[in-house]
Amino acid sequence: MELAYIPSPSHGVLYLGPIPLRGYAFCIIIGVFVAVWLGNKRWIARGGRAGTVADIAVWAVPFGLVGGRLYHVITDYELYFSEGRDWVDAFKVWQGGLGIWGAIALGAVGAWIGARRRGVPLPAYADAVAPGIAFAQAIGRWGNWFNQELYGRETHVPWALHITSSEGGRVPGYYHPTFLYESLWCVGVALLVMWADRRFRLGHGRAFALYVAAYCVGRGWIEYMRVDDAHHILGLRLNDWTALVVFLLAVTYIVVSAKKRPGREVVVEPGAATDACGGAADGTGTGAEAEDDRTGTEEPAAAQSGDKTGDRTGDTARDRTGGKAAVKDRDGAGDEAAAEAEPDTAAAKDEAESAKKG
Repeated sequence: MELAYIPSPSHGVLYLGPIPLRGYAFCIIIGVFVAVWLGNKRWIARGGRAGTVADIAVWAVPFGLVGGRLYHVITDYELYFSEGRDWVDAFKVWQGGLGIWGAIALGAVGAWIGARRRGVPLPAYADAVAPGIAFAQAIGRWGNWFNQELYGRETHVPWALHITSSEGGRVPGYYHPTFLYESLWCVGVALLVMWADRRFRLGHGRAFALYVAAYCVGRGWIEYMRVDDAHHILGLRLNDWTALVVFLLAVTYIVVSAKKRPGREVVVEPGAATDACGGAADGTGTGAEAEDDRTGTEEPAAAQSGDKTGDRTGDTARDRTGGKAAVKDRDGAGDEAAAEAEPDTAAAKDEAESAKKG
């Protein structure tokens, strides 16, 4: 008797009237929204425009879904085209079956088309969305939990996954929850890329390459634990070989790119910096308009300064003129006083002479 385990949902789909609401689809949709939201924040921080990530995602996401399904159908063709199978099931994406290798490869083609239409470099865009893609994978893996698929070997650990369905050759029991292992690994990959990007200022696609390399390391050991049917080459599952090859390519790209194009892109979206300058100046205008506003502000200030200088000069002149007038006034008053004093002095002299004669 198991004391602790991870229960599986009894149903992977709920019906809202005639409309089916599938847990697998919800996980993918939520993952896409998280990737676009985080990618948009990182793109703006790098100097790009808001909305560019979403515009390019309109191309990347459909291409990625088609690529992921194609990879799954091609590598597991016997599930759809062997005797007793219905090939129409190859189009039933909601039943599970998206290969991340095909999703990234064809999704990159869609992103390239969208990036060219927006006039932005694809490597810079890939660096911005890399952590978001890892988070999207972490969320999307819970779709496998809803479908009771992609589990590992039998186990009795406390976090074992309890499989209850017997459809499609499943054997009810307790298994390693490899979907959970990969989900947690993807969260760690996203955090690693964000830290390394801030610490080393990764550019020219190196943050995306780091995401790819780190994911491949985890996918290698998780894939080794899975027990679902898969093609084997030299004793290893096909996805193990794919992870090994892609890991080597990603590491090689990081090394070569760092030597040829060190540092980070200065401009990731032409014109975005000009818009930012205009928004900082008046909230709506362009950088040129902001410059005009600043120039127009300086000219009246200079004129006002000139007026003040002229006023001060005029005041000084008036002060000097007034001073001279005051001096003249004082001199004039002195002359009048002297004039008034002269008759009194003459009278005094006459009286003195009369006194002597008498």
